[in-house]
Amino acid sequence: MKKLLATIFLSVLAYPNLWAQGCSVCTQTANQLGDKGADGLNNGIIYLALLPITFISVLGIIWYRNNRSAKS
Repeated sequence: MKKLLATIFLSVLAYPNLWAQGCSVCTQTANQLGDKGADGLNNGIIYLALLPITFISVLGIIWYRNNRSAKS
């Protein structure tokens, strides 16, 4: 299992152009839009990130409460 994870990790590191191209596209778009457009783009990114962050936070709180009650 450790070999598989190491292989996947090294494969991702070997091809940064496959996973890092979105940043340059967002940067170029934000530069072309100006200040108001860049703010809108940043707000959109935060809006899209709220659902997964909320989901992970709720799962973490549930896990913490269940783990804490199991110890006592």
